[in-house]
Amino acid sequence: MKLTLSEHALEQARERGISIAEIRKTIQMGAKHLQHPNKLVADFMHICVVYRNINNNAYVITVMIRT
Repeated sequence: MKLTLSEHALEQARERGISIAEIRKTIQMGAKHLQHPNKLVADFMHICVVYRNINNNAYVITVMIRT
């Protein structure tokens, strides 16, 4: 799976100390639900990732710390 981060997601990950490996693991292993017809949310451990699945590649929109 190819992983592409938006500028916003990259900035949020850096500010929150979340690595690309953690984002990938969250998408691969996390519990998923639809946020919008074309957006998925993956939750794993302390991370929440909002992304779109485009041609089996994940386009990450934002990254958050779960509360």
